[in-house]
Amino acid sequence: MIYTGRVWKYGDNVNTDVIFPGKYTYTVTEPALMARHALEDLDPRFAANVQRGDIIVGGSNWGCGSSREQAVTCLVEAGVRVLIAKSIARIYFRNAVNGGLLPIVSAQAVEAIQDGEVISVDVDAHEIHCAAGTFSFPPLSPSLKAILAAGGLIPMLRAKLAAERGE
Repeated sequence: MIYTGRVWKYGDNVNTDVIFPGKYTYTVTEPALMARHALEDLDPRFAANVQRGDIIVGGSNWGCGSSREQAVTCLVEAGVRVLIAKSIARIYFRNAVNGGLLPIVSAQAVEAIQDGEVISVDVDAHEIHCAAGTFSFPPLSPSLKAILAAGGLIPMLRAKLAAERGE
């Protein structure tokens, strides 16, 4: 599987309240509406300009803060399928997998990738290709690949239960 997209690059300690503002947590519940508020306090141009397939590149501790699932949902609904960061907060990493957002940790790639450039991520070769070169990342486990291929944990489980019921 290969993902190709334009990069939106951000710095360190981008927390869940910045990714999806807390003021909307209990009032915006539709995923498509969540996408309209993605990163609005950090980058007001993001939600209006992000395109399907775009890739987020972040610094250290991406997704720190609360365990807010909307911080993944808003990005996925906006069309982002890959997050590359120097490090990713533990709960955000799990929420990303559950939500169908591929989380990759590669500090060297983050340093090399430029905002706005088009890059590709080859999951099977576990490589990131950008203008500055090619960078490796740890191979994904078969179970992680299966979850991401299904679009996240919940869609995977729904499909499995439907198959078991013969639907």
